Amino acid sequence: MESYTIGQAARLLGVSVDTARRWADAERFPTRREGARRMVEGPDLAAFCVQVAQEGAEGGEGAPYTSARNAFPGIVTGVKLGTVDAQVEIQAGPHRVVSLLTREAVEELGLVVGARATARVKSTSVFIDRV
Repeated sequence: MESYTIGQAARLLGVSVDTARRWADAERFPTRREGARRMVEGPDLAAFCVQVAQEGAEGGEGAPYTSARNAFPGIVTGVKLGTVDAQVEIQAGPHRVVSLLTREAVEELGLVVGARATARVKSTSVFIDRV
């Protein structure tokens, strides 16, 4: 299972490190100590990313999240595997991106809830890169 530092979590959430620390201190998401570092488990961060995005959609404050060259870095929040195909959901700041791809590609990339990934959009296609 992938874990993230507070700094990495802040980047995935699209907020400052100070904001991520305050949220952790307020127990908005669970953390654990690894030496001097505070760590967040991938699935916990994925769930919190969805919560923050939903709060933003309901009129919460926050800076708009932008992408360069149609790349949306984020965290995998859902994976549905079919016999041949799969659906992967990524929360990239306030953006929820869903892609349909082959089950084989999902397995080769190791896409699981809590993993960092980047959705790349070209025309009507969305490509997923494992970070």
